[in-house]
Amino acid sequence: MARSGSLSDFERRLVTQRREDDRLDREQRRQDKEREKVRQQEQVEARQREAEEKTAAVQERVKILEEILTGILPRPALTFERLMAVPKVPPFDPGELGQVLAAPGWSEFAPVPPHGLSRLLRARFQRELAQARGRFQAAEAEHQQREAQRRQALAVAKASYDQKLTQERARAARRNAYVASRQSAFAAGQAGAVEWFADCLLKASRYPDGFPREHQVTYQAEDRSVTVEAELPPVSVVPSVRAYRYVHARDVIEPVPRQDSEIRQRYDRLVSCVALRTLHEIFTATPPEVVVAVTFRGRVTTVDVATGKPSRAHLVSVSARRPVFDDLVLAAVDPEACVARLNALAPAG
Repeated sequence: MARSGSLSDFERRLVTQRREDDRLDREQRRQDKEREKVRQQEQVEARQREAEEKTAAVQERVKILEEILTGILPRPALTFERLMAVPKVPPFDPGELGQVLAAPGWSEFAPVPPHGLSRLLRARFQRELAQARGRFQAAEAEHQQREAQRRQALAVAKASYDQKLTQERARAARRNAYVASRQSAFAAGQAGAVEWFADCLLKASRYPDGFPREHQVTYQAEDRSVTVEAELPPVSVVPSVRAYRYVHARDVIEPVPRQDSEIRQRYDRLVSCVALRTLHEIFTATPPEVVVAVTFRGRVTTVDVATGKPSRAHLVSVSARRPVFDDLVLAAVDPEACVARLNALAPAG
């Protein structure tokens, strides 16, 4: 009976163990499902954030394009003084060469004097003292040599710095003399100087990535007019995507296309903004006794689909005289309407 009862206890323990194992297995599966659910949710949120970030980047690009004109209005005009060069050499920094090497101290070498009056101790101390003096003198000699090398290296570094400083000052002086000569010629209304200054201010004008920088400037002294022929960006500079959205069912981020009509509208407005911006930058940087009228002609280089060859088409041409342009409130105008009005007011021919 004891054996039978013992076997029955074993079976009960086995059943209990199996139940516990089943419970643990169910708990593990539940936790795995919860972790997988959390992982999937985190993935969805990450993909949604990615879509939002890509949308924000597109919106920022559009905002930059919208502010091509108004964004530069508060900036100060370019002056000849700002074209002057300043020597770009930082102060001389000797680094470790400027730090005097610490000289050895006798206390680092001196032996400890004996405490007794024994002749043997005194004799040993004298020997140790002589050896210490020899090591000290050797250390002093080595220090003097290293210090001499440091001073020599410092002198070489300083001479090299002085040479660079002299060269940089000479370069700046040459540049400034050239700018000063251009300034005098500009004030006299010489065409080459006016064209050079207008070219400088157009090169200094900061545009977003994707905008070409090619332009030509001509000046007519007899009527004090500046003409700018400039390359415009292609229509692709306007984002063809309005936003991005995450499609959970297919786990993909899809672009939301911008309508062709909106792209063309934004591009036409952008072209007008570039034209007005160029006129503004030249008028504000030049005096009326030198420049009284500005003309901007913008062209774009594309590929002729019929021939496959490059094609250059003029997209905008606008002229304005200073009194008319100065009367504009550029921060509030409709760019396309403003360009049309300026062309309507421009004298024929």
